[in-house]
Amino acid sequence: MGLSSIDWVIMAVYFAFVLGIGAALKRYMKTSTDFFLAGRSIPAWVCGLAFISANLGAQEVIGMGASGAKYGLATSHFYWIGAIPAMVFVGIFMMPFYYGSRARSVPEYLRLRFDEKTRGLNAISFALMTVFSSGISMYAMAKLIQILHVLDGPFRHLGIPQTWIFHTGIVVSALVVLSYIYLGGLTSAIYNEVLQFFLIVAGFAPLVWLGMKNVGGWSGLKASLDPSYTHSWVGMADPHTNRLGVEWFGLTMGLGFVLSFGYWCTDFLVIQRAMAADSMVSARRTPLIAAVPKILLPFLVILPGLIAIALPTQVAPPLATYQNTGRAVPLGRGLVPVKVDPTNNQPILDQHGNPQLDYDLAVPNLLLHYFPTGLLGLGLTALLASFMSGMAGNVTAFNTVWTHDIYEAYIRPNAGDSHYLMVGRLATVFGIALSIGAAYLTTRFNNIMDMLQLVFAFVNAPLFATFLLGMFWKRTTGHGAFFGLLSGTIAAAVHHGLTMPQGSVASIKGGWLAVVHIYPSEMAQNFWTAIFAWVICFVVTILVSLMTRAPDESHLVGLVYSLTKRVQKDDLPWYQKPVFLGGAVLVATVLLNVIFR
Repeated sequence: MGLSSIDWVIMAVYFAFVLGIGAALKRYMKTSTDFFLAGRSIPAWVCGLAFISANLGAQEVIGMGASGAKYGLATSHFYWIGAIPAMVFVGIFMMPFYYGSRARSVPEYLRLRFDEKTRGLNAISFALMTVFSSGISMYAMAKLIQILHVLDGPFRHLGIPQTWIFHTGIVVSALVVLSYIYLGGLTSAIYNEVLQFFLIVAGFAPLVWLGMKNVGGWSGLKASLDPSYTHSWVGMADPHTNRLGVEWFGLTMGLGFVLSFGYWCTDFLVIQRAMAADSMVSARRTPLIAAVPKILLPFLVILPGLIAIALPTQVAPPLATYQNTGRAVPLGRGLVPVKVDPTNNQPILDQHGNPQLDYDLAVPNLLLHYFPTGLLGLGLTALLASFMSGMAGNVTAFNTVWTHDIYEAYIRPNAGDSHYLMVGRLATVFGIALSIGAAYLTTRFNNIMDMLQLVFAFVNAPLFATFLLGMFWKRTTGHGAFFGLLSGTIAAAVHHGLTMPQGSVASIKGGWLAVVHIYPSEMAQNFWTAIFAWVICFVVTILVSLMTRAPDESHLVGLVYSLTKRVQKDDLPWYQKPVFLGGAVLVATVLLNVIFR
């Protein structure tokens, strides 16, 4: 399908603004603090929108739509129990430690609280995680360009194979993000993320409205789908109707506690936005301001997936005979097609011979289905914006951690501020290069959210146990934190290597050591991987801490809750105070869980 001139103009204007912001801010990037932490001068509302937009990347917009099509309304758990409580916790309890310590990154806080080896271990694992997350955004962007077929004509005219459209999408998108981060650093990323947030809302709100109108509203959507698709809690105890395949404990412990708190409370990608705030009060309010739109995002990013799967199947031809099964099966469901192996153009089957649906195409196909000329350009720009925000967030986090926590700490200390500014810019270049490799690894998954949660289970889950003990138990030692983190990560790897989701084969999705347990879904496997990682890290950290010498309490002031002065009272009106904002969003979250249970 080709785009009209107005569609191209809308996208061109967006790219001009993105690159223009980076160019305009270049002259302000005089120190490493300007480049890595935006000079700690950004207002709370800007940091709040950037906080949520950095998480609202392509993996969120496309991945949550894909999970909506695959798991139904139960995907809302990623927001209402998998985000909001943790965002309130980090705003009220943890930001005083981060911001007050004047640490430049989360790994640097670990050095201040524990020791150098703990910082080094987290810095390396976090750098790898940002590369994978950025690669997921690249993959989503390139796949979007490929599925729209807008470059088919030019490539055909030039005699270039159509398969190179995917590769071109990865390279071009990488160059755009590289340009404005290299020029304007974190400040450029933050202001672009604010712009991208409003673009995403403007592009997806009409999509949801048109889709819901077409299927007959909420009642029509429920009538078109199996009941398991339209409830978040009902049926959780029944394995036949539980689409997530996760029981109550696995969901609340794995997602609601370990993964959610592990991400929102320790992931430098989002914490970096709050650390750029102009004051302690602004830093505390940043995640609480972000929590307000976060409550409503399921209606913007999950509903499109449900709509896509509820529509009549429109993939042609409707049936095909697979070479290795000899039986005719549907080539998709609704607007979601079957995942095709690009090497032989054959549908990819699971171990039972059933076709795997390509859920990542639910949202792009819905855009093509509903949006006319002009509005299609706006919708595609919204997807481009989601890609930019997700990738840029990971890139800015990567270049900061690489420069301060790896290069400065172990390769060339005391080199001078201008030198580290240069290194940060160079880190932006090779960080994006590594992300390109991760993008090709993502092709092995049919739902990018599954891969993302797996990465979080390895990195964030054990890290949260370390932070929880370190901030609230002054007896925690550096040796305990290091060996706890290491043990938790190893436990995640062992659990993943011994388990496998139903319908998969032993590979990157698990079972690469042996298969001792099969989970009903990839998400269930991810949640339990996180649980094992957190528990092992928590236990090992306590045991090793008790066997090693307690740290000097004079070095822990401002880093441990019991040894830190309470945050001073501010002059904000009562309705703007962090505690009130946090309580309000928690009440709203409970009500939404009751309404859509």
